[in-house]
Amino acid sequence: MAHQLPLGITLRDNAAFENYFSGANGEAVFALKQCAEGRGEQFIYLWGTQGTGKSHLLQAVCKLEKNAVYLPLSEKESLVPDMLEGLESMAIVCIDDMEQIAGDPEWETAVFNLFNRVRDSGNRLIITDNVKPADLGIKLPDLVSRLNWGLTLHLQLLNDEGKLSALQLRAVKRGFELPDNVGKYLLSRNTRDLSSLFDLLDQLDEASLAAQRKLTIPFVKEVAGLRD
Repeated sequence: MAHQLPLGITLRDNAAFENYFSGANGEAVFALKQCAEGRGEQFIYLWGTQGTGKSHLLQAVCKLEKNAVYLPLSEKESLVPDMLEGLESMAIVCIDDMEQIAGDPEWETAVFNLFNRVRDSGNRLIITDNVKPADLGIKLPDLVSRLNWGLTLHLQLLNDEGKLSALQLRAVKRGFELPDNVGKYLLSRNTRDLSSLFDLLDQLDEASLAAQRKLTIPFVKEVAGLRD
C-alpha cells in the first residue's frame, strides 16, 4: 500500500473523509480537507478525547494527499526519533498521539526540529492528541511554542443521534442498511465507544451475509449475545 513507513505502518482501508460523520465537527473536517488539498493552514493541532476519530481523519488526509506520511506515536516502541529526518520533503506529515513522547527529550527535540524544517520547506504538518497543547506535558519550551503556531481544532464527541448517523453511514459504505430501531438498540445495549460499535457493526454485517439474514433486533441479540 502507499503511505507506508519502513516498519510496515499502513492506512486503514475505510479511513476516508466520506466515511466520517462530522456532526458538530464540520469546521475541523473542512480545515483538514483544505490542508490535504494544499490550502489553508500550514500547521494544524487537532485534539479531542478518545472516540472522536482523530486517527481516522489523519489517515483520511493521507488518502487525499498521496505525498503524505502517517506516524502513530502510539507505536513509539517500534519507532526511533531519527525517522523524522527528511520527512519535511513530504507534502504533509501527520503525527498521531503526541502525548506518547511528552517528557522524552530526544523525541521532543526531533519533533521541534521537524517543525522548523517543515516551516522552511513550505510543506504541512498535522499533529493530534487527546488534550490541548498547554496540557500535553511537553518539557521543551520551544516545542510548546511551535505547537501553538498554527490552527488548533477541537473535535467534539457525537451525541446519540450523531452516533446513530455515523453507524448508518458506516453501514451504507459497507453496502447494507441499518434500520433506526436496530441502531438505537445497539446504542442502548452496548458500549457507546464508536470504535467498538463500528467493530460490532462489521461483525454483524459478516454474520448477516453468512446467514443470509437481515439485521434485525433478534438477529443482533443472537450474534452479539446482547440481552434486554
